[in-house]
Amino acid sequence: MTSSAEQDIQHTNFRKYLPDLDTPRFQAIAQNDAYGHAKELLEHHRPPWLYGLYVHWRELFEEPFKGVTSDGNVRPNLFTLRDEGIPINVIVAAADAMVAQLSPAQAARTLLHIDSPEWRSWSNPEFLVSDKGIRLDEVTPELRGAVLALLESSLSPEGYAKAVAAMRINHFLGELVKAPRVMNEYSYNFVLFGKADLKRPWGFSFYGHHLCLSVFFVGRQIVVSPWFTGAEPNLIDDGPWKGTRILHEEERLGLRLMQSLTAAQKTQATVYPHMKDPAMPKGRWNHDDQRHLCGAYRDNRVVPYEGLVVATLSPEQQDVVRSILSQYLLYLPERARELKLRDCAAWFGETYFCWIGGCGDADPFYYRIQSPVVLVEFDHHSGVFLANAEPAKFHIHTLLRTPNAGDYGFALRSQVKGVVEQEYVWEG
Repeated sequence: MTSSAEQDIQHTNFRKYLPDLDTPRFQAIAQNDAYGHAKELLEHHRPPWLYGLYVHWRELFEEPFKGVTSDGNVRPNLFTLRDEGIPINVIVAAADAMVAQLSPAQAARTLLHIDSPEWRSWSNPEFLVSDKGIRLDEVTPELRGAVLALLESSLSPEGYAKAVAAMRINHFLGELVKAPRVMNEYSYNFVLFGKADLKRPWGFSFYGHHLCLSVFFVGRQIVVSPWFTGAEPNLIDDGPWKGTRILHEEERLGLRLMQSLTAAQKTQATVYPHMKDPAMPKGRWNHDDQRHLCGAYRDNRVVPYEGLVVATLSPEQQDVVRSILSQYLLYLPERARELKLRDCAAWFGETYFCWIGGCGDADPFYYRIQSPVVLVEFDHHSGVFLANAEPAKFHIHTLLRTPNAGDYGFALRSQVKGVVEQEYVWEG
């Protein structure tokens, strides 16, 4: 098992792969702001593979929302309304304080209908391909602080700290590649869906490079799904935030679980022994998500179960699965996290753990845990801004989906009575 010291070395190796900033790509991004950088993609189709992906994303966006499934069929009655004890009074007050600071022009871009399809138009790359809401690096410090206060009041303390760390690592990457106007601590967009309310459904989207959060509320219940969190590198080794690191626990625990399996179990869990395996069918590896299946715009993806069933593992190994899921549920406030973790454990008989890659201490890898009520993915990536051609421990992508229409709180919305006000009275 990788020691903490060995893991530190693996995460600091990124300095060997700093890119050549004199190439046209890095000269262009250094000269651009977020909008000029987006034009490179949307108007000039550079890079062509990402533009092709963007076109495909927009095609997927046109599909009615169904939800991630294992076989194309949504299983009903998996999610119910309940009191999860979140401090909805505090959260609504924070949202109202933020809205009060919006100008009319900002409000028109930021305050969308609860059923707006724009819930689904988040994406992880640094290209601003969905320009809606307000962008935190363009607004006043007071308004930016109000958005962050809403985020902080909505998440657990440790979840908020993780989000802030991801934002700071994004800033660090922007400094490394001399692109601070494209990637910085506040290069994130915010959109509010519906009107903040103590009982009725509403929520928000907070998205940008390596951090995308979809947060839905109904009463004292919260859904944070889908979300994406990544880092390249995943450790800040210099400057005021030196020592900031994320996603190392998800890495450590996943490897711990895999290394604890018997030889037969490892064989059953391993879908492909190589990260870019020649046996992979077309599309199983791609430039954007590499081994991920459920990233941006993949709201309706069919992901068949693979690997071994968690219920067949020993109690100690099942505890490691719980620890992994606890990390993936970290954004949730404590009581909501406890309830969601209990939901996940109740489905261990239909929960699958699968693996791609080797499981030696130095090996990069991918894993997925999937059940009817949760799907999480972990992947070591090759370089996007850094120059490592092969997957490395210092570039990590993680995500969470709630299958069977659980994303964006969809499965709960139909259970809320009287959501839309039907009355209209002319007062003139």
